[in-house]
Amino acid sequence: MALSLAAACFLPHKKSGAAPSSQAVPHTEFALRVTNHNYLDVVVYVLHHGQRTRVGTVTGSSAELFFLPARLLVLGGDIQLFGDAIGNDTYALTERLVVEPGQYVDWTLETDLRRSTVAVY
Repeated sequence: MALSLAAACFLPHKKSGAAPSSQAVPHTEFALRVTNHNYLDVVVYVLHHGQRTRVGTVTGSSAELFFLPARLLVLGGDIQLFGDAIGNDTYALTERLVVEPGQYVDWTLETDLRRSTVAVY
């Protein structure tokens, strides 16, 4: 049981359905809200430390809220988000984002993934 609890601490977890402003983010995490306006499911990754870490999948025409460990933030909080559409060769890639623990990242994936927008607050 202790082993399963320890393993759960290292996996990103998600809570969906709640608006970002309604929940406080612990200083050991940052929140990523992904709103997918595309009809395809999109696999979301965080690019950090020269690595790609899978966050989860956001179903087409839906939204998900993920709480991610602050250890994913490079010194200075420099990350990128990558969204890979399932069943298509299109993708979305953000510019470099400066994120601090306790902040929200709001990423909106549009029907044309190249027009997607991102905000940090």
